[in-house]
Amino acid sequence: MTLISLTDLHDLASRVLVAAKTSPENAAAVARALVKADADGIPSHGVSRLPAYADQAKAGKVDGFANPDVSFPVKASIRVDARSGFAYPAIEQAQKVALERIAEMGILGVAIGNSHHAGVAGHHVEAFADQGYVALGFTNSPAGIAPWGGNRAIYGTNPVAFACPVMGKPSIVVDFSTSKVARGKIKLAADKGESIPEGWAVDADGNPTTDASAAMSGSLLPMGDAKGAALVMMVEILAATLTGSNHGFEASSFFDDKGGPPHIGQFFIVIDPAGFSGGAFADRLAVLIEAILEQPGTRLPGARRVGIRETAAQNGVDIPENLLNQLQAQAG
Repeated sequence: MTLISLTDLHDLASRVLVAAKTSPENAAAVARALVKADADGIPSHGVSRLPAYADQAKAGKVDGFANPDVSFPVKASIRVDARSGFAYPAIEQAQKVALERIAEMGILGVAIGNSHHAGVAGHHVEAFADQGYVALGFTNSPAGIAPWGGNRAIYGTNPVAFACPVMGKPSIVVDFSTSKVARGKIKLAADKGESIPEGWAVDADGNPTTDASAAMSGSLLPMGDAKGAALVMMVEILAATLTGSNHGFEASSFFDDKGGPPHIGQFFIVIDPAGFSGGAFADRLAVLIEAILEQPGTRLPGARRVGIRETAAQNGVDIPENLLNQLQAQAG
């Protein structure tokens, strides 16, 4: 492992993407997202994704020069067409426009279509919470989970995220994959030749497996079994169907440069809590938080990341040496 500052890692990530047919502006947006993932201790969604991203940009599977197109179908809705580009520039544009309109509207729906891998879903809703708003986020992904009782993957791992502001403290952030584990963790294990715990996935024949490579060719298991599978479907409808994007079984892989653009979708709901609560939101939330934290051993969702993020800002992050060498070679 090699320790590198967040600034240097962002510069390296940007250079890798610019060298791979990506505009400097889009490269910077992608780099911000990936470096933040590493800073929060989520390497499965950090710069380990860069080699695949760069290959896809060079192959045209993702358009590194795409400019997201923003429209307003009705007053309280925002639609962003990512235009086969990276998700992060489209999401940043959606956030900017949503923050300009939310005070007037009170609640907004934000649809992002024809998109790509959205990384850490919690980061996108956290950006709204840090500005005083409650937010929900949903994204679909290439097929990885079969419908309950089925034997062929239809849905993606379809993360759900939620964030809300806390007076004088870091925002509460909830972020979870609707599979028992994020597919990125299994991919990292497969790349390292490591096994995975039993109960995470099945192989291509539907048999339980601890082989990460076999799991990548098979199907992940949903959290909560049948109830979890229903939640996966709900997210698929919100993120893909509602945004006019590809469903998981129609989308190409995030991990290679084969096929056309994945064209998956993201959907966000942004809420100004003041009006809905009659101005009582902050006080009522404080009562709830006190009731939670007065019990020994409890903590608020997202709290662990805060300390990790602060340490990374001061000291940098550890990146596998072989990955760092690969990125430096790709940056030229």
